Amino acid sequence: MSITIVSEIQERLIALSDEKTRLSGERFFKEEVKQHGVKSAVVHNLAKEYQKQIPALGKQQVWKICNELWKTGYTEESFIACHFALSLKKEYSIDDFAVFEKWIHKYVSNWASCDTLCNHPVAECVMAYPELANRTVEWTKSNNRWVKRAAAVTYIIPARKGLFTDIIFRTADALMYDADDLVQKGYGWMLKAYSQYDTKKVFDYIMQHKSGMPRTALRYAIEKMPENLKKQAMAR
Repeated sequence: MSITIVSEIQERLIALSDEKTRLSGERFFKEEVKQHGVKSAVVHNLAKEYQKQIPALGKQQVWKICNELWKTGYTEESFIACHFALSLKKEYSIDDFAVFEKWIHKYVSNWASCDTLCNHPVAECVMAYPELANRTVEWTKSNNRWVKRAAAVTYIIPARKGLFTDIIFRTADALMYDADDLVQKGYGWMLKAYSQYDTKKVFDYIMQHKSGMPRTALRYAIEKMPENLKKQAMAR
């Protein structure tokens, strides 16, 4: 069953692909990416169509389907895998975190797949089982840029709610001087999200660290702040 669904999805994606869309999509990535060239809205609708079969399959079978989709290496398939995984959020157990962790370490190969997986399935799992948060801090020690970015972008939605404050600032501390701009943008985005909950806390943190904080991360972090605070943060 899992192989059949994956094959069907791939055939549909190939039929829906467009070279102009593929070339246009590549502009958003520095690294080489595998894409069919299917617009995001079309991929979303295809995922919703096949999601109707998910409830009858059972979670373990769905994880197998998701694994097969990730293995293809195509961005569109990774989005559909994330869609399927998120549809089961009410059924997550603490053990499912290991499934998501495997995908991050083994299959994620660009920022779009990283952010889609971590903003949604991973974040939902961590919010359901807060004790998992310490495991994401360990990701900051990785040599893999996507694992390090994952440590930050997992907290975008929780940050807006004021959740995991300690973990968020520990993560920012750990990634502060990382040389990778995509890691910098990841933790800067996380701080920006938290600033929507507590602007002062993030501003004070930035002012404390701005002498060494990469400008890329700093600019991301202050994006939602009032102009007077932005000017203070950016002043040399």
